[in-house]
Amino acid sequence: MTLLPRHDRRYLEGRGITVREVVEGAEKGVILTEITLPEGKYQVTQADILILLPPSYPEVAPDMFYAVPHLKLIVGQREPRCTEARHAFDGQIWQRWSRHNNDWRPGADGIWTMLKRVEEALKVAA
Repeated sequence: MTLLPRHDRRYLEGRGITVREVVEGAEKGVILTEITLPEGKYQVTQADILILLPPSYPEVAPDMFYAVPHLKLIVGQREPRCTEARHAFDGQIWQRWSRHNNDWRPGADGIWTMLKRVEEALKVAA
């Protein structure tokens, strides 16, 4: 089963990111495994990141992303803002990071755009 276009897969391989593609009911997602988190920011150093792909991907942007384990900021020992919701997928309960994308450029953007958004959100979370 292949959910990602070839250029997305090549990008992730080039970054050394292991990806699992999962279909569960009507949802299609990619799980990026053991993503390194910003140093000293969270209670763990790595997390798996789920990106649910809309049916028209890559013409339509993925919206939010999800993390396992549920991330807590070291400072304040609390979850970052807008991460309270949960989502069941692939036998796990994921922490939803409500970060919306209104700047997607069909034909130009891909998984690299979403990964940069994820990395930035993890870096600036408060």
